[in-house]
Amino acid sequence: MPQFQNLMEIFKLLDKSNCRDCNEKTCLAFAAAVFQGRKSLHECTHLDRDIIERFGNKIEGRKTMELEQDEAIDRLKRKITGMDLAAAAQRLEARFNGDKLTIKICGKDFSVDTGRNLSSDIHIHSWIAVPFLNYVLNAKGVPASGKWVPYRELKSGKAGYRLFEQRCEKELKRIADTYTDLFEDMIRIFNGRQVENHYKSDISLVLHLLPKVPVLICYWKPDDGFESSLNLFFDSTAEDNLNIESIYAIGTGLVRMFEKLALRHG
Repeated sequence: MPQFQNLMEIFKLLDKSNCRDCNEKTCLAFAAAVFQGRKSLHECTHLDRDIIERFGNKIEGRKTMELEQDEAIDRLKRKITGMDLAAAAQRLEARFNGDKLTIKICGKDFSVDTGRNLSSDIHIHSWIAVPFLNYVLNAKGVPASGKWVPYRELKSGKAGYRLFEQRCEKELKRIADTYTDLFEDMIRIFNGRQVENHYKSDISLVLHLLPKVPVLICYWKPDDGFESSLNLFFDSTAEDNLNIESIYAIGTGLVRMFEKLALRHG
């Protein structure tokens, strides 16, 4: 029997009660954990045995996330073989020097050479490497429109925006609530740029996930009994330069990095 193709196939099996018996915050988070191989269907206390028996074998033997990510990177590297990196530099808003194409990711250099070797100023995580390689291969070079839209309004964002909201926006809000230097560090360390306040937010800044994939971060401080709020907005052209899976990966990856930064310095 084939494996689940996406986490939404798993989510449809659940009762959506968000009971937390599985130690995940939501049923959607549990579905993601099952899809990633971190949990099993039988850990849901609300699933009938016949459903577990019917679908459980679709999870068995699933490759580890690390192995899948390594294989994805290798596949993308192979596609770069023979690519004219010098010619791609202008389209990607990148630099080409010698045999190396270098792109800024949140202000940090990330490179690939003609031998398909990756190098960077920072640790090479899969959540950076996969979006970087996808950008090199597929970005159309469409300039930003200046029109900001939420993740759910991107062309392919509707299906997964609830998970993006849980894993990215809500987690980043939690960090911002407790780590007072977060936005200063985004500017100082990751080349963020504070902009005029959008949507009446208290703080608005822009990070360039990749040169042609900016993200607008808006944060509203708690006020008069209302809790704080944080939302991310993408340029309407984002998917012309990066696929939705990579937008999700680099967004949630950055949140994990900010979380570690907050634990170390907060």
